[in-house]
This record gives sequence, structure tokens and C-alpha cells, in this order.
Amino acid sequence: MKLTIIGCSGSFPGPDSPASCYLLEADGFRMLLDFGNGALGALQRHIGLYDVDAVCLSHLHADHCLDLCSYHVVRTYSPDGPLPKVPVYAPADASRRLNSAYAMPDEPVMESSFEFVRLQPGVRRIGPFEVATALMNHPVETYGFRVSHGGRSVAYSADTGESADLVTLARDADLLLCEASFLEGPGVRPDIHLTGRQAAEHAARAEAGTLVLTHLVPWYDPERILGDAAAGGFRGRTELARSGAVYDLG
Repeated sequence: MKLTIIGCSGSFPGPDSPASCYLLEADGFRMLLDFGNGALGALQRHIGLYDVDAVCLSHLHADHCLDLCSYHVVRTYSPDGPLPKVPVYAPADASRRLNSAYAMPDEPVMESSFEFVRLQPGVRRIGPFEVATALMNHPVETYGFRVSHGGRSVAYSADTGESADLVTLARDADLLLCEASFLEGPGVRPDIHLTGRQAAEHAARAEAGTLVLTHLVPWYDPERILGDAAAGGFRGRTELARSGAVYDLG
């Protein structure tokens, strides 16, 4: 299983990264976790334009789903004609919301390119992967993911405030992609995002192998986020997500 970070910028694309998008590959199958704005361009550095086999959307904020509209154009207007549908696992109302974002009433709807499948907490097979999902602590319906293959696993927090369910989802994961959107300090809003310290605390409680801090909002210095994580009690490897970084989990 291989993980490639396509985009790790939080809330909007940054100067060095698109918004949230992560590519997981195994046995020739390619699955995206989130497809935030700007991700489609960077994705083409790593796989072919038509090579996405499945998409999982954690939630319907634009920085996690908006480039599905661009990918609809790719799959609808390919020079060889419309391409087969790709399954999109997403929260309720995804098709309506994304059709509204695309807003081209005289053109094919998103359902012509994608088969939308409603996410719920639980475990399912997607290609060669076992995918566990759990609700996270965010103002809209949001799912964290644990993707397993060949005895290895990657957990992804999506967007969340402090969450016992995230600790359960990430238990003994080889790698935890955990959001760290906020700096430590007074006035940190609860139940929406994590600080670097809080991300490290979740990784420590889950006894994860490696912690990768992601959803890095461009107006904050990422080195300060990394410094905050040092106070979280996690003893494993901790690093900042970077667009283009590849993790080969064997």
C-alpha cells in the first residue's frame, strides 16, 4: 500500500499545496481520500488523468470536495467520449451539493460521471482496501477513515475537533494523517479543528506509528504547528504533510 499526499492545505489552497487530497494505491487500484480545490492538477503528476478508481469524500466543505466538479468535466468530455462512472463514497446530499456547485443546467449532471454511495459509520470493501469510517467532531457530517491492506493501515482524521472516535479509528495504525489547523493559544475554538498538540495527543492515545500533521492553513507558520505537537506526548515520528510526499507502507 502506498500513500501519496496530493494536497494538504487547510481551508483553501496554499502557495505550495492544493487543498485536501490523498492518494492510496494497492494492487493497481487507486483511491482518493478527499478531492479539494486545486488537487486535480497536482494529481496528474502521480497518476494518469483517467486512472482514479474510487473517491471517498470526508465531508462537503469546498476544500475537501470541490475538484470533483473539475473531474466531472474530465470524465464527461474526454476526447474518447464519456468514461465509465467512478464510485464516490460521500455524506448525504453530496450529489445535490456538487451539482449546485457545478451549476450547468444544460450539461450532464454529476451522476453521469459518478455513482454516489452514502457513507455511514462502519466497515466496507473498496477495491482491495478495507475501509472503516467513523463520524468526526466537526460542524457538518464528517467522516474519518481507516484504510487497511496487507496488514498495514493509514488513518485519516479529516476535519475534527477532539474526538474519542478518532483515537479508536487510529488505534495501532501505521500512519495517522491528522489535521492540525489551529495554533495553541487562548481562544481556540472547540469542536471544529485540532491544534498540533491535540493532534499529537490523539496519536499518543491511539499508539499510532507515525504522525503526519495535515490540513495546514496557509496563514499559520507550519513550524509553529510542528512545535506545538512536540508538547502532545507522542513518542513516534512526527512530521508536516507536504504535497508530493510518498509513504510506501509495504
